[in-house]
Amino acid sequence: MANEFDLIVTIVNKGYSDYVIDAAREAGASGGTIIYGLGTSKNSETFLGVAIHPEKEIILTVVKHAEKDKIMKIICERSNLNANGHGICFSLPTSNVVGITNMLKDDTK
Repeated sequence: MANEFDLIVTIVNKGYSDYVIDAAREAGASGGTIIYGLGTSKNSETFLGVAIHPEKEIILTVVKHAEKDKIMKIICERSNLNANGHGICFSLPTSNVVGITNMLKDDTK
């Protein structure tokens, strides 16, 4: 199973993960995992001298390598990631994946 899958990581402002998940599913992904975090940009706003870090949502999506580019393109389009400050999407190769039997079933048809 080595190198058959990639991990797509998408980081958007809080409240926008639904756009990413919907776009990924439309493009053929089976779902994703949302993790909540805080941005640490140098341009963070302050309130009474305390830095306010924008809340982020990190969406992790494991996809078949052959479908990665198509899924990333649709995520980018539907989430408007080409606009400045709307988020980022990148992929990482995986060396081993387990627990994805639902994704493997499609190969047996």
